[in-house]
Amino acid sequence: MNKAAMITLEYPEIILQLTDMALSESGKTLCQALLPETDEGIVNHWLLETTETRNLLQKGGVPLSNLNGMEKVMEKLGKTTNLTPEELSMLRGMNKNVGRMMRFMTDRLSLAPTVATYAASMDELKVLSEEIDRCILDNRIDDKASPELSRLRKKIAILSERIRSKLDSLMNAPGTRDLLQDAVVGMRDNHYVLPVKREHRQKMDGQVLDISSSGSTVFIEPAAIRSLKVELDVHRLEEEQEVYRILSVLTALAASVKKELRINLETMANYDFLFSKAKLANEMHAVCPSMSFRKKTVIVNGRHPLLGEEAVPLNFHIGDGYRALIITGPNTGGKTVVLKTVGLFTLMAQAGLHIPADAGTQLAVYDNVLADIGDGQSIAQSLSTFSSHIKNIIAILTCADSRSLVIIDELGTGTDPGEGMGLAVAVMEALYQKGVTLLATTHYSEIKDFAATTAGFKNGCMGFNVETLQPRYELSIGIPGESNAFLISYRLGMPVKLVERAHQITYRAPFVAPKISTASKSMENTQTSVHAIQEEIPESLQVQREHQQSRHKARKMLEKEKQRQTSPYKTGDSVFVTSMNRTGIVCEMENLRGEIGVMIMRKKWMVNHTRLRPFIDGKDLYPEDYNLDVVLESVENRKKRHQMGKHHVEGLEIVIEATPKK
Repeated sequence: MNKAAMITLEYPEIILQLTDMALSESGKTLCQALLPETDEGIVNHWLLETTETRNLLQKGGVPLSNLNGMEKVMEKLGKTTNLTPEELSMLRGMNKNVGRMMRFMTDRLSLAPTVATYAASMDELKVLSEEIDRCILDNRIDDKASPELSRLRKKIAILSERIRSKLDSLMNAPGTRDLLQDAVVGMRDNHYVLPVKREHRQKMDGQVLDISSSGSTVFIEPAAIRSLKVELDVHRLEEEQEVYRILSVLTALAASVKKELRINLETMANYDFLFSKAKLANEMHAVCPSMSFRKKTVIVNGRHPLLGEEAVPLNFHIGDGYRALIITGPNTGGKTVVLKTVGLFTLMAQAGLHIPADAGTQLAVYDNVLADIGDGQSIAQSLSTFSSHIKNIIAILTCADSRSLVIIDELGTGTDPGEGMGLAVAVMEALYQKGVTLLATTHYSEIKDFAATTAGFKNGCMGFNVETLQPRYELSIGIPGESNAFLISYRLGMPVKLVERAHQITYRAPFVAPKISTASKSMENTQTSVHAIQEEIPESLQVQREHQQSRHKARKMLEKEKQRQTSPYKTGDSVFVTSMNRTGIVCEMENLRGEIGVMIMRKKWMVNHTRLRPFIDGKDLYPEDYNLDVVLESVENRKKRHQMGKHHVEGLEIVIEATPKK
């Protein structure tokens, strides 16, 4: 997989969340190393593992353990260094959890037949565990570890008690109490000492081992306990040698089963890793996607995992009749989020991670996911926005093949619009010929037309609320989007004449201002309504404008008649009404005002042709001899027409509803 694309699509952020779910350092290491797989069999196996571990989590009580420090213990095995009692206790703890995990998985073999079988590779190592239990207690070699150690520690205890008794007798002897600074036995370098006043040091028989910081006290080891202390030191040395011998035996025993210990550690770390994937899936309310090997992707109510519950659900499909989707719509409308969601879902699924979507979601397996998102400007490298995009696209063209998903944001931007559009179309054609699955966003209307007329391509758009001037973050496939620049400018109070002129220059058609509904009245404090603007125009200017409109009326009528005669729509065609965000059926051909009758929800609306987009041709909807009255007429009116066709009926009339304009 392309690492730059994974970073662009924020895959590392998902890995960070996954790593936080792991309990052990070994498990975290496995999480950090997780990369998408391209082998279809492995991808399905990984997804199955995640599903089964989620089933196990629902039952609760999973005996996962903290394996921190175990790698260092394993490194010491087989070397000359003995394991410490603490390290041997860690081994015993891991083996104890291994036994629990083996029993846990055995009891749940039917619930997770794949994941549960991994426990069969582990070994509880009872001999090693029993020896560690017998020899070590509270991270210390127990007295019962060997008969010799027990004998030595008993002698050490007896000698220590005799020395203390001797010191107590010495401190309480007549004449000695006055020599001492305090009636307390101290220790200096593992020697028993008494605190003697400096001026009386000559009166105490023994060896001076230390002097206080003030110099007023000397610490003397009495000569009366010297022989006992020498004997005690000999026994302590023998104790150390016996402890070393016992640790050597235990370390050698652990080293003899190093392979089994390594398997235990790796299996437990793998379980930690698998349950981390399950915990992440539960936190995201994710589902296991079905994997398609025919480049087909269907996302049902997908939510970008980094947006959480705030994400607007995405419904997306590609690969069924087309494999190139061109998404258009206003800035900040969610186009880039759609691209990142599709790309990130693909990477997550191929890494065996469940995705935050609903049942029915299906994803394709790709050998590579290539992306160019963001302007990538770099002052240090002197790269402009356009240059950065071109470098990325050149790399994509080099790497892409029929097993690639290519994602490009704002294709062709950053240069002259005409040249950028031509370059964008050429790049799309080249990528399509390579057999890639292509997702791209654009603002160029020419590219929308290209996608609408080229086999294998499909338009899509992001929804926009014309009343509130807010994006809906909803993707509609099969419909080209609009930038809504004129509408936004109009609703924010730009002079009507200016908006009309800009619209005329761009589309060579008049701008049709929408009505302001109740829903948009809350914006009146920050914008000017069309009626208010018109009232503020001086009367002379108003007359002048009416004169100009009258003067050009004849020319406009001729132009509209020509447009009407060459209208791309015919009765029965399905069209998309951009101002209403609905589809309808053409029921009346274009009139001289440029309006076309469209049947929507059993009502006929007169809609300006500039607000219509082709959706489905009538010949693809109905047979050649199909009676469209079934669609365009009410049942009652059709019955009346049938009666009138037979004979005259007194008082029978057909009422045609008023046709509102839109």
